[in-house]
Amino acid sequence: MDLQRNDLPEPLPFGAEHFMRRAMELAQQASYEDEVPVGAIVVHRHSIIAAAYNQREQLADPTAHAEMIAITQAAAHLQSWRLEDCELYVTLEPCPMCAGAILQSRIPRVFYGAYDLKAGAVDSLYNLLTDTRLNHRCDVYGGILAQECGQLLTDFFEAKRRLGKK
Repeated sequence: MDLQRNDLPEPLPFGAEHFMRRAMELAQQASYEDEVPVGAIVVHRHSIIAAAYNQREQLADPTAHAEMIAITQAAAHLQSWRLEDCELYVTLEPCPMCAGAILQSRIPRVFYGAYDLKAGAVDSLYNLLTDTRLNHRCDVYGGILAQECGQLLTDFFEAKRRLGKK
């Protein structure tokens, strides 16, 4: 199915809300570990094969975004860099780095929660996943449980500000 950006089909594809809620649980786990609360899962044939959350602080690695870790796990699980039969669910719109990894791994469908007006490379600032100049494109389903996903981030950063932490 070739969707326009931000067109949410009614009803959502099978399991989309369920899988996004699972990604939200991972984001909450990141928050408990003092990481920016973003969670991601990769689904293959209706089964979760990878699940991750941000770990940049823990790993001292600027590339340790939830999507990057989940994509790496999924590729290891399938023993292939081509994730052509997979779907990615992530609680925050992917950044340029993660959008690039999504394209390189050939994931055909991406579902995300909150929009990222400062770094979003799927809809907000750039449209990398649907750019016809690139050799691979994705069907994008944005804004799934956006309010709830965004609230995880809002609560995290409000708590940080109250405590005077970076």
